[in-house]
Amino acid sequence: MMLSRTTGRPVRRKPRHRVLAGLTALAVIASGLAAGAVPASAKAPTPSPVVASDNGRGNVVLNMFQWTWDSVAAECASTIGPAGFGYVQVSPPQEHIQGTAWWTSYQPVSYKIESKLGNRAEFQNMVSTCKTAGVGIVVDAVVNHTAGADTGSGTGTGGTSYSVDNFPGVPYGANDFNDCRANITNYGDRYNVQNCRLVSLQDLRTSSDYVRGKIAGYMNDLIGLGVAGFRIDAAKHIPAADLEAIKAKLTNPNVYWVHEVIGAAGEPIQPSEYLGSGDSHEFNYARTLKSRFDGSIASLDEIGNGLLTSDRAGVFVDNHDTERNGETMNYKWGAKYKLANAFMLSWPYGSPSVYTGYTWTDKDAGAPGATSTSVPDASCSNSAWTCTQRWTEIAGMVGFHNTVEGTSVSNWWDDGNNNIAYGRGDKGYVAINNTASAVTRTYQTSLPANTYCDVVASKDCSTTYTVSASGTFTATVPAYGALALHVGKVKTTQPTCANDTTAPSVPQNVKATAAGTSIAVTWAASTDDCASPLTYEVARTAGGTTVKTTVTGTSTTLTGLTASTAYSITVTAIDGSAAKNRSAASATATATTGALPVDTTTTVYYSTSKGWNAYKVHYKVGSGAWTTAPGVDMTAACTGWVSREIPANGATVTAAFTNGSGAWDNNGGKDFSLTGQHVQVSDGVVTAGNPCTGGEGGGTEGDASFSVNATTVLGQNVYVVGSITALGSWAPASAKPLSAATYPVWKLTLDLPAGTTFEYKYVKKDGAGNVVWESGANRTATVGANGAVTLNDTWK
Repeated sequence: MMLSRTTGRPVRRKPRHRVLAGLTALAVIASGLAAGAVPASAKAPTPSPVVASDNGRGNVVLNMFQWTWDSVAAECASTIGPAGFGYVQVSPPQEHIQGTAWWTSYQPVSYKIESKLGNRAEFQNMVSTCKTAGVGIVVDAVVNHTAGADTGSGTGTGGTSYSVDNFPGVPYGANDFNDCRANITNYGDRYNVQNCRLVSLQDLRTSSDYVRGKIAGYMNDLIGLGVAGFRIDAAKHIPAADLEAIKAKLTNPNVYWVHEVIGAAGEPIQPSEYLGSGDSHEFNYARTLKSRFDGSIASLDEIGNGLLTSDRAGVFVDNHDTERNGETMNYKWGAKYKLANAFMLSWPYGSPSVYTGYTWTDKDAGAPGATSTSVPDASCSNSAWTCTQRWTEIAGMVGFHNTVEGTSVSNWWDDGNNNIAYGRGDKGYVAINNTASAVTRTYQTSLPANTYCDVVASKDCSTTYTVSASGTFTATVPAYGALALHVGKVKTTQPTCANDTTAPSVPQNVKATAAGTSIAVTWAASTDDCASPLTYEVARTAGGTTVKTTVTGTSTTLTGLTASTAYSITVTAIDGSAAKNRSAASATATATTGALPVDTTTTVYYSTSKGWNAYKVHYKVGSGAWTTAPGVDMTAACTGWVSREIPANGATVTAAFTNGSGAWDNNGGKDFSLTGQHVQVSDGVVTAGNPCTGGEGGGTEGDASFSVNATTVLGQNVYVVGSITALGSWAPASAKPLSAATYPVWKLTLDLPAGTTFEYKYVKKDGAGNVVWESGANRTATVGANGAVTLNDTWK
């Protein structure tokens, strides 16, 4: 929410403008918690399965404000995962009011995943892509309120209508809001804060079991999509007991929450009240960073005094509210902003969240290029986006944080003003200079003797410092600069050998971790007697076939592997001499790939025996929200039947059918419970199966034509694989080959059962057995009643 800098209370600058946003710090997943119990720690665990990176893998959160789902997914794969971040916090994904301002995202219209940042399919793809990169997704959850009463009526970003006291997309009516219809005026009055409207936002009656169920249904939907945790927006305005009751309704009541509770001296509502259902942001931490870097940083070693305990606090330098209201530092502080982030990522208090957004002069302005219903994908080639995750200082300090996690502070030093230095046990050391002049001195550390890379200065170890046997080194820290050394980034020197005949040492500690059809492999670096660059040969064996890959570094991810297959993996070191001396192979590590995606949709068929002019299905998935009445259209499937594919993710679909003009078939008021991949309803009877085919393999056979524009390298061919037996049931070994006669367009014609709905993707395979899958969500198609379907695609 937008706050007064001095009082911590909402400030409304413009009539009819909602100025709420989540104060973004941290929302993460924790395990082993019971609903209503005190979580053991605010420290986010390393996401599982672990995906290795050169920076390690830890629990740092990247708050990506107003980034679209597609751009988050791309950045996870290219930058965030390789940088070692553990989590991404995304802006609210639910349907909201239209408008270009950023705060429209915080005015819900329904709980449909259809915001200006992307749709449900794009959100699901983002979650999956980031998980493959080793990164979990945390959702900013707006559950205190709906759209502002001052907005009147309108249509949301997903096409759902709304008005004051009326949100049919959920649905919510007048009785679902608190009785106080005035704005909050007294932050010293608990009732006023938790029952009245926050700058006109319609305050939900969270004491109602119905409202609690709707909120829990929204969160359960997101949990089903794979999110790792939630940040609870405006938690201060919801009684703590109500939030505990909502959490108890979740399908995973152990999923982690962190609350936005902005404590202020003398107010009755404080962050500690909310520790029964999660952790809380510590805003005083960010306020202190601003004060110290604007004055003296010598006392930063006391920053945690009087705050929440470290294991219950989420910390940040800034977020999308505080960067605008002046409460904290922001990107406009330049070098000092980077220093504050370096301190946060190196100091052992709380769970750190790094913020990335866009530049602004108008505090209400939306993301670059935003329209009332959409936001363009973020691009780090556009200077309008801050892209802090790509800064050398940030990436280096994420690796530092991952390496030193769990160690205590050692060797603290300060000059009484604006130079500080400290170690983290024997794992790392940091020096920060918050002055306009460079500082040269000899520092005392607990680091082992070695030559260390300065991870603040460069990503390629071009700047190094040598620590002596007594733990000292001499350095010049630039004006408004820092240096950071840790044991995970060292540069060793070795003698040069003209005619080397000695092999490197055998790679040790080889570990293999499967994630889907990929396996992440890590190992400890080998040593060699000569200053020649080492490469590593990673050999994977399955079913008697061995494929070898040569890499640099001490980690790699093997992709495009066969599903549900056990792989044996060894690593061999090769030196850079003319002889290419090879070590013996390492001990064998094993990992088994997971199963490929299965069809998680439910296709509902409804008999047209009622003779209606139109057919609609009104439904909800699991305990989620109902579709907006009268429901969504069903389309002709075959003679006597209409159908609708519903993304059920294996959950039960509760449904009723209508013509959209008042006639309903709701199973005598009990609704229909529908499960399975294909289910049919006729004259009140529910039956499993597809009435248009009589089951897979039945029905009329016709020509299905596949065509894809795809370029390949020598030795590669293109195949199609899919969810049905005729397309190999997702097994690459059973994929169907396409002809290259019209290259780069590859073609295939085969028989598929009429009326069959299926998912498919294209893959590239070579003679060595390597498989490359196209990116994005599974493609979907339905064979016509005449047995024909023509698919013209482009590789993605």
